[in-house]
Amino acid sequence: MAHAVISCLHANLAAVEAVLEDIDQQGIDTITCLGDLVGYGPQPNEVVDLIRTRGIPTCQGCWDEDIIDGLNACECSYPSQLAERRGHLAHQWTAERVTDDNKAFLAGLPTTLRRDRLLFVHGSPNSQHEYLLPDMNAFAALERVETADAQTLFCGHTHQPYVRELSGGTIQVKVQQFGKTSSSEQELTLPMRRIVNAGSVGEPRHGSTKATYVVHNDTTGEITIKEVEYDVAKTCQAIVDAGLPEVFAWRLSHGFEYAERAEDASHVCER
Repeated sequence: MAHAVISCLHANLAAVEAVLEDIDQQGIDTITCLGDLVGYGPQPNEVVDLIRTRGIPTCQGCWDEDIIDGLNACECSYPSQLAERRGHLAHQWTAERVTDDNKAFLAGLPTTLRRDRLLFVHGSPNSQHEYLLPDMNAFAALERVETADAQTLFCGHTHQPYVRELSGGTIQVKVQQFGKTSSSEQELTLPMRRIVNAGSVGEPRHGSTKATYVVHNDTTGEITIKEVEYDVAKTCQAIVDAGLPEVFAWRLSHGFEYAERAEDASHVCER
């Protein structure tokens, strides 16, 4: 049975509708969402309403948490002060428009979901705000999966899809007993684990404007990264019409993060 995993919808209704249509066309009935339903985009209530209507199990993302608990809840680091200022503007704009009913829905979302040995989170098992980047130290990455008692960890937050297999790892343990000069050593071979990042439906940052999600084959364990075209120009125009920072539309139309530095207005964030 196929199972779709989506993440980081970011109030982009056109992208969400296109991805859900793509999933439906494949006959996939099981969908899990890794959060960030709101933030940056111009249609927060419409996206939340759609997820609620479809009854899609959803983790709470960092933006979902921030709309409820305030900006101080977020530990995410912005790549520049200008980017941080824009983020604050987007937070205020979103918080003023999300209905009380939808805020209550976001507040009630769990931070993790589990299906057997599959674990679903927004950032990491530790926090909605931790980035599990594809080049993260292998031992640290394996620790995130192993301590959560998962075989495959599904995450989002980075807006960059990837599949990372963590295999062949070993831990050497040296035990020194009190009062003895000798010590004993043990080598533990760690089982294969995986981290699967679903990328982003509503704000791709992997160098393409196409929305991304992943499909997991529950029988074989195979992971497929999917890309879906949608009407990017429509969302970009809605961002401008809503009075949100126009750079949100610019980066959506280019498919990567953009963050000015004071000394270099053309800087592209490499986080």
